[in-house]
Amino acid sequence: MAVINLVKGQKIDLTKGNTGLTKVIAGLGWDPVQSKGFFGFKKQPNIDCDASAILLDANGKLTQSDNVVCFHNKKSPCGSVVHSGDNLTGQGDGDDEQIAIDLARIPANVDKVLVVVNIYDCVNRKQDFGMIEKAYIRILDGANSKELVTFNLSDNYEGLTALVCGELYRHNNEWKFAAIGEGTHAEHIDVLAQRYM
Repeated sequence: MAVINLVKGQKIDLTKGNTGLTKVIAGLGWDPVQSKGFFGFKKQPNIDCDASAILLDANGKLTQSDNVVCFHNKKSPCGSVVHSGDNLTGQGDGDDEQIAIDLARIPANVDKVLVVVNIYDCVNRKQDFGMIEKAYIRILDGANSKELVTFNLSDNYEGLTALVCGELYRHNNEWKFAAIGEGTHAEHIDVLAQRYM
């Protein structure tokens, strides 16, 4: 399967025709926007973005508070979704954070895995996604880390402190991915998660 580049609003089948695909990785990356400091040196702000996954039922509801997988709750109760850990700066190449998802182990009452990113302590630090560039979400085959799908988050998210990047969802016993790219205001992942309760 060749890598597919999605645009906002597009959806793709992940498991249809790919029956061996049971584990995927949602890789997320971003970089702080570089600004010029004194004497032309580039200065990067210290922005701590946090990727999270929210497990939702068929109605789009969060029915269990510990079904929010993030830097302070790295594993879902069922063990199907596991967070790689917190990257505090977003600097460097490759994914900044990853979330491993075992599609075969997701409980029958969970139909969606929403992948989101928040800026940690955004209110006190006066930070928003206008200070972030080159943000993306990609889906990898969990067995061999081969990239299947990528979605570059290229909209203007200035003034917004949370991004709903995309979702993996179950449809007719198959798993699909939807590129969402919706910016919003939420000072913490718990605040964002409450919207789905």
